[in-house]
Amino acid sequence: MSGKGRAGAIHDDQVTTDDGGSLGCCGYILAALSVCLIAITFPVSLCLCIKVVQEYERAVIFRLGRLLSGGAKGPGLFFIIPCMDSYTKVDLRTVSFDVPPQEVLTRDSVTVAVDAVVYYRVQNATMSITNVEDANRSTRLLAATTLRNVLGTKNLSEILSDREAISHLMQSSLDEATDPWGVKVERVEVKDVRLPVQLQRAMAAEAEASREARAKVIAAEGEQKASRALKEAADVISESPAALQLRYLQTLNSISAEKNSTIIFPLPMDLLQGFIKKSSERL
Repeated sequence: MSGKGRAGAIHDDQVTTDDGGSLGCCGYILAALSVCLIAITFPVSLCLCIKVVQEYERAVIFRLGRLLSGGAKGPGLFFIIPCMDSYTKVDLRTVSFDVPPQEVLTRDSVTVAVDAVVYYRVQNATMSITNVEDANRSTRLLAATTLRNVLGTKNLSEILSDREAISHLMQSSLDEATDPWGVKVERVEVKDVRLPVQLQRAMAAEAEASREARAKVIAAEGEQKASRALKEAADVISESPAALQLRYLQTLNSISAEKNSTIIFPLPMDLLQGFIKKSSERL
């Protein structure tokens, strides 16, 4: 198989590399010697020829340095030829890791420390071995750089409020970058955003001032509404002098219901008009 065709086979989901007719003279001699050795030492040689991988594992086999046809083997039993074949086990289970805290300069020039959690799995064992030296380490390093690059384009308010959108953007970026490695990024979560202490104090002071301003506005609106209500009540009472007396009686009733020991009885000014007139005539 040519180099171009071989590279295309490696990037397919089902790798179909063919090693027929490519072992060479020395390869055939070594294969014949290996088969003879297996036959002579049978059945002890079965311990070296038969291997087992778990349900969640796959074995990528190389024969004299060439990828064996048929893709990864497993799960269960598979056969190798000693002295010719070497294999690598690949775990297909989902792996999670913490991205170390990254010092990120946001678009509005605020320095924050952000860490995240990434969940990924190997979906193509052959590609994870042949296309990258260490798929796990490469994915971890790429996640750290992607976290810095994505958050560097966001404002602080967007980082604090739009974590879900940032997580989806990071997942799509990582998944696209790790696809040639046979790695599938399943989920990315921004775990924590830590702000500098001075910035926290400034934000707390700003929030407190904003709350105080809103409280003053609400109190002023309440006073305005109360004044209007009192004016309307005074206009209604002024139309009927008896309404004021009824209001006095209601006030006394509410005071007596509270079981107070002291009752202040307001004296209507109408009762004092006669005394005021007499005193003024005498003077």
